[in-house]
Amino acid sequence: MSNPTAVILVVGLNESLIGAWSPNLRRFCAEGRTRKLLPVLPAVTCSVQSSMLTGRSISEHGIVANGWFDRQANEVRFWKQSNQLVGGEKVWETARKRDPEFTCLNMFWWYNMYSSADYSVTPRPIYKADGRKIPDCYSHPCELRDELQSELGQFPLFNFWGPGSSIKSSRWIADATVIAHKKLDPALTLVYLPHLDYALQKLGPDHQDIKKHVSQIDEVVGDLLSYFDSRSAEPIIVSEYGIEPVSQCVPINRILREQDCIAIRQEMGTELLDAGASEAFAVADHQIAHVYIKNGQNIDRILEVCKKVPGIEQVLDKDAQSKLRIDHQRSGDIVLVAAQGHWFSYHYWLDDSKAPDFARTVDIYRKPGYDPCELFIDPAIGNPKLTIALKLLKKKLGFRTLMDVIPLDTSLVKGSHGRLETPEDIQPILITRKNLNDIPEKVLCEKVRDVILEHLFA
Repeated sequence: MSNPTAVILVVGLNESLIGAWSPNLRRFCAEGRTRKLLPVLPAVTCSVQSSMLTGRSISEHGIVANGWFDRQANEVRFWKQSNQLVGGEKVWETARKRDPEFTCLNMFWWYNMYSSADYSVTPRPIYKADGRKIPDCYSHPCELRDELQSELGQFPLFNFWGPGSSIKSSRWIADATVIAHKKLDPALTLVYLPHLDYALQKLGPDHQDIKKHVSQIDEVVGDLLSYFDSRSAEPIIVSEYGIEPVSQCVPINRILREQDCIAIRQEMGTELLDAGASEAFAVADHQIAHVYIKNGQNIDRILEVCKKVPGIEQVLDKDAQSKLRIDHQRSGDIVLVAAQGHWFSYHYWLDDSKAPDFARTVDIYRKPGYDPCELFIDPAIGNPKLTIALKLLKKKLGFRTLMDVIPLDTSLVKGSHGRLETPEDIQPILITRKNLNDIPEKVLCEKVRDVILEHLFA
């Protein structure tokens, strides 16, 4: 028989953010013990979550970042959702072996489609043929999506990611979790609350408004803690990574282009990265970048190029990746880690007038890398609310229009993550009220799986 357990993932949370402005988190810390969490490299969402849920290294589960270059399809693939991409036995599969009656509800943790979890909900927009993107979510069983949106309204996708990101999406996820939990009564509940992550990237951890955003997520967490306590479900609070201040961007693909490594296709006056034809290019993801090299004979040359780039702290060939247990067939021939205060952009064009049309839009699938500039409205737009309103009106009237309101200015980004050598006070944490004496003060994120199982079966 398993003990009801809930894992609340508060992305970006660390000890320095818990104070008078976060009474619920502070009270939960006082009731239990707080441990530092040691994430995997790279410390990014998909890699860390996959390690937490499988207990395996990146070399084993294969989630090398939030995205990678598919060498067979010759395509960069970001933010995929199929759970079949994650190698290894998931924590709910292990738990089900111990207790045949065990069930799991997964609310918005990544790789949440077509998994063996009993119940799941995850973002899934509707893309219409006329170019519209309509907020929606995907669930298993499918009727759960309809029940949640009937009661709470449409999933607020544009508050989940983009310049409109806000507490509204984390509140929706928390409220949906309560509704689903009451209905399904799972043994294990996984909840993903992303709000703080985006505020920290957008403003930076030292910004005066961060305490306000912590207070907002603290209220949501407090409601979940109260609910789970009322259901005798023991909560675990965990974060994925620490977000550090950044002030410099490393445009790695522009650097490789200057070395004649990047292949470009000209399309209607704009430039597209031709990844399959490029001698070498990088899939940038926060503070790490995977560099894929077409001809193995050129690896040494590219290594030397990267070692000379200011803002790069580590240049890891396959041997170095193997020692860190991050080597996999999806990994780049070289993995780059940014220096403190730096992050990698995906930008490959040398002239902004030739940037592809999607560069100035929220388009997480078409860009060959992660783009935190999607959190901003271009400050060069004089009246952004009116501009966006007019574009939305055109869409509703059936006209094709481009929502090109995202800036190309990388200096706007104030926070990033991915590297491991971060100051103690911003390192991610794990908080639990259970007396787990055998858990060390610093917990490898692969060991979160063991913590969950101990809560379920102690």
